Amino acid sequence: MTVRERTEEIERQTLSPFAALSENSRGRAVPEEPCPLRTCYQRDRDRIIHCKAFRRLKQKTQVFLSPEGDHYRTRLTHTLEVSQIARTVARALRLNEDLTEAVALAHDLGHTPFGHAGERALNRLCPGGFRHYEQSVRVVTKLEKGGAGLNLCQEVLNGIITHTRGAWAETREGCIVRYADHIAYMNHDIEDAVSAGILRNEDIPKEITHVLGDTKSRRITALITALVAHGASEIGMNPESMAAYEALRDFMYSTVYVDPVAKREEQKVDGVIDALYGYYKENPTHMPQDFLYVMWQEGIDRAVTDYISGMSDEYAIRMYEDLFVPQKWRTP
Repeated sequence: MTVRERTEEIERQTLSPFAALSENSRGRAVPEEPCPLRTCYQRDRDRIIHCKAFRRLKQKTQVFLSPEGDHYRTRLTHTLEVSQIARTVARALRLNEDLTEAVALAHDLGHTPFGHAGERALNRLCPGGFRHYEQSVRVVTKLEKGGAGLNLCQEVLNGIITHTRGAWAETREGCIVRYADHIAYMNHDIEDAVSAGILRNEDIPKEITHVLGDTKSRRITALITALVAHGASEIGMNPESMAAYEALRDFMYSTVYVDPVAKREEQKVDGVIDALYGYYKENPTHMPQDFLYVMWQEGIDRAVTDYISGMSDEYAIRMYEDLFVPQKWRTP
């Protein structure tokens, strides 16, 4: 018996009847020989962590564009917090922690530079629109590894595409990540907003803090506890916790996410994205070779969208400055 087979045996013996067992995965688009050490979901998690798109998350905006300060969240730190919350819930419910972690780590790989402002700009420019969760699937199926993709399991792909809205994931592990994503960003964005001076803890309505608590830690613990208490057969919360969860989300979207101070620099994002999009449409050969392959196969708009959406904030700004901002004259 290999190490992987022993792990699969442990899953059968210890995980919930509602868990997605590794040995029952629907598999990959391109079949592969099983790894002797890792289950298929462990393998997916490792591929995600080692891919280029994952590394670029460290310089992509969460809420505050290129903040001055070491403690504001980036898309990478958000992803790690989502993973931690999701794994805690999965372990408590005896669901498959490896599948949960793989979905959590990959859920935002397709996010644009400049956060949702960049997403809105590309959605306006790209024929057919742009949605980061669809792009995350595209990253792991078509763009990584020079166009070969990561060849992830179907359950991981399903969890990625359903993590934001619309239909729920086919697995309970995928459903957990959707809740974990919202729990993470609502609470860490409160902390960042307080640090930025645009929100006070006492601004959070009492009907929310009465149920969830008055600190980030208490709110996250309360929401995790509510998910676990609801059980593994159906991922959800009791009515009181769900109402507070939804009220907190509504509060954030009516305050922090529309705050003129927090969003002051976002008005410049459209200009940057528009300029880059137009330039690369007119000069496609200035994109890396991988995106020329995309252009030949799927058209120029798809290639330009893929290229820009994969940029970090700093890289997009640097490209814009190189292309459109006059440079100082230097004597040859």
